[in-house]
Amino acid sequence: MKKVSFIVIGAGNRATAYSRYAISAPDKMEIVGVAEPIKARRESMRDQFHIPEENCFSDWSEILARPKMADAAIISTQDQMHYEPAMRAIELGYHLLLEKPMSHRPEECVAIAKAAEEKGVHVIIGHVLRYAPFFTALRNVIASGRIGKVVNIDHVEGVGDIHYSHSFVRGSWHREEDSAPMLLAKSCHDFDLLQWLVDKDFTRVQSFGSRTHFCKENKPEGAPKRCIEGCPHGKPCVYNAVKRYYDDKQNAWFRNAAAMAAQFDNIATDEEIECALRETPYGYCVYDSDNTVVDHQTVNMEFEGGVLATFTMSPFNRGGRRIHVMGTEGEVYGDAGVGDLTVFTYQNRKTVVEKSSDIVQDETILGGHGGGDSRLIKALCELIATGETSVSYCSAMTSARNHLAVFAAEEARHTGTVVDVAEYEKRFL
Repeated sequence: MKKVSFIVIGAGNRATAYSRYAISAPDKMEIVGVAEPIKARRESMRDQFHIPEENCFSDWSEILARPKMADAAIISTQDQMHYEPAMRAIELGYHLLLEKPMSHRPEECVAIAKAAEEKGVHVIIGHVLRYAPFFTALRNVIASGRIGKVVNIDHVEGVGDIHYSHSFVRGSWHREEDSAPMLLAKSCHDFDLLQWLVDKDFTRVQSFGSRTHFCKENKPEGAPKRCIEGCPHGKPCVYNAVKRYYDDKQNAWFRNAAAMAAQFDNIATDEEIECALRETPYGYCVYDSDNTVVDHQTVNMEFEGGVLATFTMSPFNRGGRRIHVMGTEGEVYGDAGVGDLTVFTYQNRKTVVEKSSDIVQDETILGGHGGGDSRLIKALCELIATGETSVSYCSAMTSARNHLAVFAAEEARHTGTVVDVAEYEKRFL
């Protein structure tokens, strides 16, 4: 297998996670260029992968103004900045690993997929759950026929209280107007996952959701705008920014994200953290931020053949995904954070617990999504080098259509209606 070369556009947390494969498998992947506006992250990427200075840029337009210099590009800019670099990279003939969501606009998702088809390049969306061993094992159970035909699925994405407060109250995805709706920014993973498990098209969606907890009405009396200003409720508060980012010296991921520092073997200094707590939204009281995304949401889904699924997104938990699939001949359920699958079949009335040493228990972003991060980039390298696909692979157009189902669900939430997904698709396809 030949070594596959990449350029990185947006060298934040997600790009760092994918790029690590070039460290563990240098004979299969190499990073040859980077575009990143934050100097510390750009220089960290340069130093880690020995990228020539002439291949380091502060803006994506600069690196894509050059002739094609690699086989593929990792695009992990902010959500609203995906479309233009993706289209330009496709035009130049790059294969893409495009971080989810494809775009914050439905018409742009479709345009990216159509451009990829016309150019003949692979565009893989960062739907890492398709590649995580837990969900691959679950799909294998369903495909084996052991539980018969799927009838119902209950799926829960536990975002986790700390992850939600970090990313969706204080962080880059806290305002729908500046990023994307919560369902798109966080849970397009889960729409894609459910469609992949059912292996049928969406037909109708309905959704309910709102922001009821992380809002100013719930701000404790006497609490300041910023936790660092001396909050009388700071000691017991689990969301205290000083405890989360300053006092906890071991949590490099949260500290570096708050300080916008590089992620490779680096921990932001106390001085950088204090600056962030005093000057950025990471220092806000979670009940006095300017966040607008929902803090809980449910979606009812119907697929072809009458298969029904319910999806719940909630941060009011420790985090992790849990799923229950009910079929005509049995059922299977499991907690991705634990890794076991429990299968019950009606005919013999037996319960079998399936374990896998390959399942990585930490399915959060901090743990590489249960092994999904590394397996996705490995699969992409193999796809580019050999043309071989896996059961987890899907086309860019399939990804785009799964995104359209998310947009349809958001329309259903805002209008209080049930949305026909096929009719919704006609606006864009």
